[in-house]
Amino acid sequence: MGTRIASLLLVVVLYIAFPVIMVVVGLSANRLARLDVPATRALVFSGSVRNSLVVLPLALALPESLSVAALAVVTQTLVELVGMVIHVRLVPRLTGQRRAADKIAHR
Repeated sequence: MGTRIASLLLVVVLYIAFPVIMVVVGLSANRLARLDVPATRALVFSGSVRNSLVVLPLALALPESLSVAALAVVTQTLVELVGMVIHVRLVPRLTGQRRAADKIAHR
């Protein structure tokens, strides 16, 4: 069981790196395609989330020797949820337009 947890911790690093990389990719695509702010935000958000729960039934159907796969899928989902909370705060600042509530608060 210890080696399975160690393997899981290694992929958690990848799970964390992916949304960070996708912010850079999304902002770069914005510059290349000259997208508006809503399109840039949509690109970054949709690129950062992979719908890992779609494969959970498949992971649960695997033999016992591969049971760590289901845990990996659930872990990926949790990392994505935390990443999306961070994205909600970070992406509007990176795209150069604050939310309307922030603008009102700063008046």
